[in-house]
Amino acid sequence: MRWRLGRRSSNIEDRRGRKVKAGAGIGGGALLLIVLFVMLTGEDPSRVVEVLNQPGAADQAAPPSGPRADDEEFDFVRVVLASTEDTWSQLFDRSGRRYQPPVLVFFDDAVQSACGINSSAVGPFYCPADSKVYLDLSFFRDLQNRFGAPGDFAQAYVVAHEVGHHIQNLLGISDQVHRMRSRVSQAEGNALSVKMELQADCFAGVWGYYAENMLERGDVEEGLRAAAAIGDDRIQRRNRGYVTPESWTHGSSEQRVRWFRRGLEQGRSDSCNTFEAGSLYRGTTLTGRDSRERMTSRDARPTNV
Repeated sequence: MRWRLGRRSSNIEDRRGRKVKAGAGIGGGALLLIVLFVMLTGEDPSRVVEVLNQPGAADQAAPPSGPRADDEEFDFVRVVLASTEDTWSQLFDRSGRRYQPPVLVFFDDAVQSACGINSSAVGPFYCPADSKVYLDLSFFRDLQNRFGAPGDFAQAYVVAHEVGHHIQNLLGISDQVHRMRSRVSQAEGNALSVKMELQADCFAGVWGYYAENMLERGDVEEGLRAAAAIGDDRIQRRNRGYVTPESWTHGSSEQRVRWFRRGLEQGRSDSCNTFEAGSLYRGTTLTGRDSRERMTSRDARPTNV
């Protein structure tokens, strides 16, 4: 990818090098203090407990002041994020809407978000409760070494996918899916999750369509290879030797490639309707470069790659 001359996004938080600890619990003495505080102030006791259990300054070491081995990847992600901001801002503006970009949080090992404390083992994720994307850059090495999907556009696809979840959040689809999921079986809920993830893949492709000036020969293949590498079927087959489609939450390799490719080739968000016709895809339009576009989505839980 031709990215080095690109604009760097300022919508970031660099928490690399900080350590996060879960709440250590509340002892009897602390409980007595909480009771006294509530009696004097009328504060909601559950809110007091929540605040006390959040990691404080003592739980976090200051990030290192010197250069890091992943600084170039850090810089690269800032350029990709800025490119997604430019693309989606234009699409929203043309429909008379204002795009609110997400903040991207860089972290090591574990991180506190409004969706709870998550380790890097879950991979990159988006938290709709605080509208932030969370990324441990070590995932890019996993993408290359564990999943066999190297390349800068493969990494860019991961970032654009999480931004796709932010688009869903802004347009309200995630909320609708979350409400529907609470009323159906686990298998049906998993199927809804798959549709959410495939739509985020397609939205990532829409960004790629508009970012064509950054692409070089072989980049598209890198992105498609990454989409295939993290399909549920391939991961299940590698980890346990067999596949259970009813437990999928992200989609098969074929599905992820197909929807990512659709966004890349058509550049239209109305081509990203992974849901059946109905309320999830009704009434929200954006005007794209080539056509009028309809968009969708949102969920209360963190959504990862």
